[in-house]
Amino acid sequence: MHVQVSPNLGLSLVRVTEAAALAAGRWMGRGDPISANRAATHAMVETFNTLDVDGCIVVGEEGRLGLSSPLNSGKMIGNGEGPAMDVVADPIDGTSLLIKGSPGAIAVAGIAPRGSMWAPAPAVYMEKIVVGRDAAQALVPECMDAPAAWTLALVARVKNKSVRDLVVFVLDRPRHKHLIEEIQATGARVIARSHGDVSGALMAASRNLNVDILMGIGGVSEGVIAACAVKSLQGAMLGRLSPQSPEEAAAVREAGLDTKKILTSDELVSGRSIYFAATGISDGGVLPGVRYNGVIAETESLILRCKTGTRRIVHTEHLLDD
Repeated sequence: MHVQVSPNLGLSLVRVTEAAALAAGRWMGRGDPISANRAATHAMVETFNTLDVDGCIVVGEEGRLGLSSPLNSGKMIGNGEGPAMDVVADPIDGTSLLIKGSPGAIAVAGIAPRGSMWAPAPAVYMEKIVVGRDAAQALVPECMDAPAAWTLALVARVKNKSVRDLVVFVLDRPRHKHLIEEIQATGARVIARSHGDVSGALMAASRNLNVDILMGIGGVSEGVIAACAVKSLQGAMLGRLSPQSPEEAAAVREAGLDTKKILTSDELVSGRSIYFAATGISDGGVLPGVRYNGVIAETESLILRCKTGTRRIVHTEHLLDD
């Protein structure tokens, strides 16, 4: 069934990420992740429920965070009066960065017609590789099982670079120790950040930022959100489930999910009626953070529309209530 989606939905969606960023920004450097997430989630949901959409959260972060939230998988969102849509959202991509006062935290959301998004509950983690449009042709399924050197050589060749000129984004996790060593052995440079999976994918997929590829294991919800952005930017992405505990592996088996299947961005989110929005919370490589100036706050956001390939940067001044 065809779903009529407004071409202006991205401009509505950015209000959601702006609200989350404005709420989260007050918690920068305060060392309180619970309060930061609670404030950002409340603001995001409250704003989302004013939009004319019949939304359903396809995949939330409850499996990883262990928290009950209105953004958990299966929750309904929006005022219910518009088109039926799949929704993925993260009020703070990079909570640890935010509460330490580090750069790179952003608020993100993606939306597409109902049934478009991959929903592999109860899976929590997945392996990912992301590149931009200029390297999309190099990203073949074999990259998921090949040594890092092989994949980086492919990317370098199509980008007309030396491998040592590449910059690779990897989450700084113990599970990536050997991956990082592999990348370093090729001579490529590494950005290892403690959090910010979606931000890393955005950097890899954007043509104007100094990251060539994202590699490694991160959250499933972040992967689906990232796919909305990567596909809208005409980049390429590969993903595959990668359970990180015996409990998760058992739950994935019981659900009948295939941990060997390699998915492309088209399989992670299908069709072209896809919108993505992100708003900076703390200053970073993707977007500047929130600026508070008395009764005025300023935000900078990114809006992507997949169907037209439109990329908008929106600077907004907000009149604050307090």
